[in-house]
Amino acid sequence: MKTWQKILVPTLLTLAIGGIYLFSVWRHRQDPGVQGRNADAGETLSKDDLVVMREFFPQHFDDTQRLEGTTVWMKNGYTMPYFPYAGGKVEFDRRVGLIPAAQRMDVKKIVKAAVPAKVDDSIEHGSRQAFAVFALPGGANLFATPIGYMEGNEEAYYTDLLFFYDDPHVIYAHWPQDVWAAIDAHQVKQGMSELETRMAIGQKMHPDGEKEGDRTVSYDQDGRHWTVTFVKNRATTILTAVGKG
Repeated sequence: MKTWQKILVPTLLTLAIGGIYLFSVWRHRQDPGVQGRNADAGETLSKDDLVVMREFFPQHFDDTQRLEGTTVWMKNGYTMPYFPYAGGKVEFDRRVGLIPAAQRMDVKKIVKAAVPAKVDDSIEHGSRQAFAVFALPGGANLFATPIGYMEGNEEAYYTDLLFFYDDPHVIYAHWPQDVWAAIDAHQVKQGMSELETRMAIGQKMHPDGEKEGDRTVSYDQDGRHWTVTFVKNRATTILTAVGKG
């Protein structure tokens, strides 16, 4: 084999392997949100397992600005605080509450702000945080909620974890109307699955076991507490109370 052939063959092999890898990454980014368990495990995938959710993997502050002028829905319900935004400032001393699950949010702009040390807003403070400034449906007032932070050369953004970029009513269109009515009212009814329950009353939960769908789970819904027992992934017993937990 000639010298040029010895060089060309491994080079072509490397390019081929790299091309396959890049194609797989491209396919993943085109369809990144397929949720599901490993089909090789012999389990039948449900419609919930097969839903597709868009993601865009923001790495820098400029990446998050693509959300300006878009509508998102809160995925991580009852975990993220929000504050009034007026005069170009986040009013940290006037915390409104926690953003409900599946809440629609019309994003107006993405801003940076330094956070007072006494404020606990569920995200590391860093030197500054990034905030999504948004309006609620039918409202004129603006609010802000944190979506990431900056510290020196380090940046971290959590929008893919925090938001649906498409209406969850469409993503989970196969759920019955009565289930969606309960979710929109932030209530739990018998027969709801764990996923449907989280969509209704949020992600702040404490399960008593690891097997989803067959356990009892306690939820903190911003001061309202729920204890729900699931059997075969259907809510069978529902208890609720209001007060400090």
